[in-house]
Amino acid sequence: MHKFLYKHIDNSGLIVFRIIFGLLCFLESFGAIFFGWVKRTLIDPQFTFSFIGFEWLQPLPGNWMYAYYIIMGIFGLLIMVGYKYRFSMFMFAIMWTATYLMQKSSYNNHYYFLFILSFLMVLMPANRYASVDVKLNPSLKRISMPAWCKWVFVIQLFILYTYATIAKLYPDWLDTTFIRILMEGKADYPIIGGLLQKEWLHYFLAYGGLLFDGLIIPALLFKPTRKFAFFISIFFHLFNSIVLQVGIFPYLAIAFSLFFFEPKTIRNIFLKKKELYSTNEVIIPKYSNVFITVFITYFLVHIALPLRHHYFEDDVLWTEEGHRLSWRMMLRAKSGTASYRVIDEATNKQIPIKLSDYLTKKQQRGASTKPDIIWQFAQHLKEDFAKKGKSVKVYVRAYVSINGKQPKPLIDPKVDLANEEWHHFKHHDWILPSK
Repeated sequence: MHKFLYKHIDNSGLIVFRIIFGLLCFLESFGAIFFGWVKRTLIDPQFTFSFIGFEWLQPLPGNWMYAYYIIMGIFGLLIMVGYKYRFSMFMFAIMWTATYLMQKSSYNNHYYFLFILSFLMVLMPANRYASVDVKLNPSLKRISMPAWCKWVFVIQLFILYTYATIAKLYPDWLDTTFIRILMEGKADYPIIGGLLQKEWLHYFLAYGGLLFDGLIIPALLFKPTRKFAFFISIFFHLFNSIVLQVGIFPYLAIAFSLFFFEPKTIRNIFLKKKELYSTNEVIIPKYSNVFITVFITYFLVHIALPLRHHYFEDDVLWTEEGHRLSWRMMLRAKSGTASYRVIDEATNKQIPIKLSDYLTKKQQRGASTKPDIIWQFAQHLKEDFAKKGKSVKVYVRAYVSINGKQPKPLIDPKVDLANEEWHHFKHHDWILPSK
């Protein structure tokens, strides 16, 4: 294990990855401003649905979230050029994590991945070449890195793609029901909109996606298939970028190919003046055993997290208990309606509730289909009326359809959600069975 993790290898891949990663962090931050994501998600709402336990974490008032994202984007540029790298990387990681935790109406696994990756990058010696830090302090310059710097990314990607593959092994993916529904929303795309409605393409995407997720990491690791896998990866991720519009993730995924090709190839393309390291010496640091323990524990946690939904009752597609942090990406189309009945405990009279008075359209979708957000909104109503001197009960009647199927009741309408507690590791009986 010591030799595997601490053998030094050429660091060309990590250096180039840092430059690309910093640029993508900058584009993600400023793109969120220019394309209206910050306004829609963090400025327009009266409040945001944060991760449960982080309700105190809310967007800055007024238009200050624009400044927040500008600062975050500037840190991305500093990461790219390698100026005060660890500080810049740590600040970006903290700021990104805060925005990740403060809202989940726009949740996707790519935000989660960037959160993980940002903190991993803090640990990386990614500023040891082609950086302002080295320019200012030449003693920092290195042309090698411990092998663990590469394998952290490779193992993390293997976990991600493996669980993404397993999650697709369910009927609505295999018979292309979900793909068809997903592509119906792309029918108005210029040039390719009609093609995206073809049944043969739906099967190609369903089974091609399954094979890609399951085989891409082994194929990149195996030298005879590496180039072919790389070009397939480019096609796959560019298709996702154009059709699914999932931000920087496709380009980040392509950039990870840097850790699979020979360092000499990376150097010859991107860093032609750099000396190639080939000594392969093993340098064991003082606290090597502690690091190995942390290394193993970290990956055991990431292997365990996506399995936790198996310990809840019912189907995760229905209850969403254990859905987040599990690499369950682009798997279902969920729609529904919900009505909230608020009862004044003092008078036993019903108080009319109109969702649009409290929530944006996107938030309304979550408050109609996702049990955790439904519970959070019930808590919000309870607190809102408490400020007005009223103690209330909140009952919810919600009907939800998954992948175009017949809508079914999601929430027990007889349960007062305002007085229910949330349990992170226990099934909630007020979520009605899917069958």
